Amino acid sequence: MELKSIIAALLPAAEGKPGALLHIARLMRQDGDSERAFALCRKALALAPADVDVARAANRLLADGVPKWHFSIVRDEARNAAYDAALRRAVRPTSRVLDIGSGTGLLSMMAARAGAAEVITCEMNPAIADAAAEVVARNGFADRIRVVPKHSDALDVDADLGGRADILVSEIVSNNVLGQHVLAAHERAARALLTPDARVIPARAQVRVAPADDTRDGEMRMGEVDGFDLTPFNRFVTRVRGIAVGEKRLQLRGEAETLFDFNLSGRSAAAPAQASVTCRSHGGRVSGIAQWIAIDLDEETRYENRPEPGAGSCWAVLFYPLAQPIDTVAGQEIRVHGSHDRRTISVWGD
Repeated sequence: MELKSIIAALLPAAEGKPGALLHIARLMRQDGDSERAFALCRKALALAPADVDVARAANRLLADGVPKWHFSIVRDEARNAAYDAALRRAVRPTSRVLDIGSGTGLLSMMAARAGAAEVITCEMNPAIADAAAEVVARNGFADRIRVVPKHSDALDVDADLGGRADILVSEIVSNNVLGQHVLAAHERAARALLTPDARVIPARAQVRVAPADDTRDGEMRMGEVDGFDLTPFNRFVTRVRGIAVGEKRLQLRGEAETLFDFNLSGRSAAAPAQASVTCRSHGGRVSGIAQWIAIDLDEETRYENRPEPGAGSCWAVLFYPLAQPIDTVAGQEIRVHGSHDRRTISVWGD
């Protein structure tokens, strides 16, 4: 019996029973029905408002669908300052702002604080949308910010926005720019939800690369063990790993180059699907290619999570190991190649 049929069979007997409702909510989550699962969690909490066990189980279920990066991204002060500066320059007293991906509601509140007449923010996770609406109300912006619990693809320009927006702001940029489908989201917004001359924040994003050495790379590879050659097992080594920008284990070995440059306005063709650049080594061991991002919020404000000791960022550097580390001399050329399918990026060097 498929999961939907099991859920339908269990629901009648669960009515009025908080524990049973939470069990069905878990099944709904497994079946991909987050909206109904959220509704059942709220129902269970309403039935037993003083029951600590019900509250703990419901909150645990709700938290399972909330990515942990929500808690780190809002602590990136440089990122926050860049968005705030761009919004202050863009917003006018008559502005209608669309914020794709509410999260905590931070960017929406920045837009409202900058003086926007109206902010509509959408969030596909119903639990996150509910929390964002509470945050907005707690901070006194409920009269100007409206949280719509939908994916941006499902927004209706009249029913949900009340007309086209003249500013789009989003923070659906990932460690490789594309991971949260920012290109498709911005293109659909530009086509169906924005005025022709709407400002888009961020405006551009670049994928930056440089030859580098991960001093812990040896821990990820196999060689001779007890007199046996185990190197064929290295084919199972993870082809990309995330490293915090400030970790000393990552050492850049050459100048950075831009591999891809994406226009995020939603109104122009995406960057070519394949690209190659030449990086010059400063000399030393190169065990892979470091990849990070640079974001142009507007013409004046740029954010880059370039890796260096002591740096901090909510975005990690992605490290793509070479098949074998190489010892380079200063000036030696290393070719770096990349490809993307508008959702993911692959990077390799030779």
